[in-house]
Amino acid sequence: MSSDRSSYTYTDIAKAKDEYDPSKKGPIKNRSCTDIICCLLFFVFISGLVVVAYFAYALGNPSALLYPQNSNGETCGFGNQKGRPYLFFFDLVQCARLGPGVVVNGCPTPQVCVSKCPDVNYAFFQSTFGDKSDMICKDGVDKTKDIHKLIIDQECAPYYLKSRSVVQRCLPIDDLLKLGESVLVDGKGNNVNLTGMSGVINGTTLQKASQVFDIFLQAKQYGEKAIADVQTTWWMILIALCLACLISLIWIVLMRWIAGVMVWVTVVAFVLLFAGGAVFGIYMYLETKGSAETFSFHIAVIQMDFAKDKFYLGLGITAGIIFLIVFLIFLFLIQRIRIAIALIEEGSRAVGNMIFTLLWPIIPFVLQMVVISVWATIAVYLASVGRNQNTSALNVTFPNGTIDPTAVQKTNLIDLACDQQILPTTNTSLGDFCTKLRYNGGDYTIYLQIYNVFMFFWLVNFVVAFGQMTLAGAFASYYWAWDKKKDIPTFPLLGSLWRTLRYHLGTLAFGSLIIAIVQMIRVALEYIDHKLKGTENPVGKFFIKCLKCCFWCLEKFLKLLNKNAYILTAVYGKNFCMGAKKAFVLILENIVRVAVVDKVTNFLLFIAKLVVVGAVGVMSFFFFDGRISFLRTYTPALNFYFVPIIIIILATYIIASCFFSVYEMAVDTLFMCFLMDIDKNDGSSEKPYFMSKNLKKIMGKKNKPPPEREEEDRHHRGKK
Repeated sequence: MSSDRSSYTYTDIAKAKDEYDPSKKGPIKNRSCTDIICCLLFFVFISGLVVVAYFAYALGNPSALLYPQNSNGETCGFGNQKGRPYLFFFDLVQCARLGPGVVVNGCPTPQVCVSKCPDVNYAFFQSTFGDKSDMICKDGVDKTKDIHKLIIDQECAPYYLKSRSVVQRCLPIDDLLKLGESVLVDGKGNNVNLTGMSGVINGTTLQKASQVFDIFLQAKQYGEKAIADVQTTWWMILIALCLACLISLIWIVLMRWIAGVMVWVTVVAFVLLFAGGAVFGIYMYLETKGSAETFSFHIAVIQMDFAKDKFYLGLGITAGIIFLIVFLIFLFLIQRIRIAIALIEEGSRAVGNMIFTLLWPIIPFVLQMVVISVWATIAVYLASVGRNQNTSALNVTFPNGTIDPTAVQKTNLIDLACDQQILPTTNTSLGDFCTKLRYNGGDYTIYLQIYNVFMFFWLVNFVVAFGQMTLAGAFASYYWAWDKKKDIPTFPLLGSLWRTLRYHLGTLAFGSLIIAIVQMIRVALEYIDHKLKGTENPVGKFFIKCLKCCFWCLEKFLKLLNKNAYILTAVYGKNFCMGAKKAFVLILENIVRVAVVDKVTNFLLFIAKLVVVGAVGVMSFFFFDGRISFLRTYTPALNFYFVPIIIIILATYIIASCFFSVYEMAVDTLFMCFLMDIDKNDGSSEKPYFMSKNLKKIMGKKNKPPPEREEEDRHHRGKK
């Protein structure tokens, strides 16, 4: 990196001495509010989300999503269907023919609400028409009509089986296995052939239906057993997660002393691994050269055979090439790897001096859970808007844009959003909006859902940025403290939190807005890509794939730039654009150092996560598998012992990620401060280096003594 200060064009370079004077003891305190316009815009959009939530809560009813609807769009158990809470399918075989697609596309058969699920088998068959009173038909059907016509016109069910309610849907759970038989016994003891809407149902079709329903039943049973296992072991899972927190904390404390050793050992082991692979491959090639021996690999129904000599030759060459590349990289970047290790060790000391920073991830995590909960709740309420709960609602039409207020009032659905206004007998914009929003929600709520998704992205990224800037301010106060024992603030985390909330909410809103826009564009591209599936438009697909790749890379770059911009803002107190500009210049001029430090840090933290997750996962396996003899009496009897183990492993990874995210932020902050330090300071008494002794040694830097001290040293050397 060049030491020429003229390469920077930002306006406050002349203030470098004032901003980093040792007496300042860390980030500047004399700062003002940044990005005020974006802050106001953020709160305006929050207000818009409140309005969306208001209409969603006022007009929506999540219970409408839980209760099934018949073919007319009426919710079972409500309105004219009151007392009929269960949904009955005319021809379940039609559902089975779709397979898993029935979940997305729905069942293509008439569906009616019934007061109870059938408790006997019934089938229409040509030799005996049976009792029409036993038939299940749509509302208002004239059963005096010919039974054939009732079936052909799909006004009555051709058959039904003894069923039970599953999520208020009537399914033949008890007779699933019997579906493979074409002959069943009806409620009167007669043998009957099932006849569906497309004719007599043969045994092959019934077998397929049986397989589909059997998969559903097995999934339901497995789910119930898994839930029961979680209920039995929930307190054991909590103990395991507390153990994961303890191990993560111990590991971070140990890294204060062994970080350097760990990095060197893993790097050397990584290089030697490929060197050994190359030697082994070449040796085995020479041993098997000319032989007819082969390796056989089986993947499903595919079998692949490889000659041993060629396989070992390919292994040796590949490992040798990787070894050569890694060794050359290691050889030329050894100085930068030493810097990365020194920064990692310094990050460990910073975390050790600010131990409460390890608890900080709890706050962003809770805030993210709140954001996710609010988004999900609004989305569910919006999804329920427009689901009719009363047949009288079907009489509300808009042929000329007019409203029938009597019909609307009979629906008993006028509430908070529209109750406070009296709907006149003529068309009004309010009445038109309220009624259309209720009963034609798909036309309006899709835009509200898009707005809700956009705010979800913005708020989640805002919370992430909030956590990053707060930690950055705390760790920056550690780096820029001249005397680490005296100049570090008493409560660095609280001080940084106050500065972030008081001055920089607009900066957080600005940075998170940019990421949210890119993420919305990626969602739109995914939607377009989904719509293009199955079409013969290779050019369009190619461009969509390219755009998806470009915006994925752009999002990754912006997240890196934003993080460093927040660090610069936490130190300087400048706005987002100025911080991003400085961060971009520093990254661009130190691109190799940035890449090495980032990858080495990620590699070390990945190993740490594997150690924590592996330790807790292995202990959980031995406990729930009953292999720990002195704890065997506490081992519960479970249906699937791997269920709590999987939950513990996933939760442990999340916990370890939260702990090590603090460590990663410490290294990133100290690294950016280090780059600013070597750029703005020269080691003179006016501009001394703030970096640690180890970093100064690696960089070949040192602070010059004050003029009077320098004169004394020269005088002392002259006497000698």
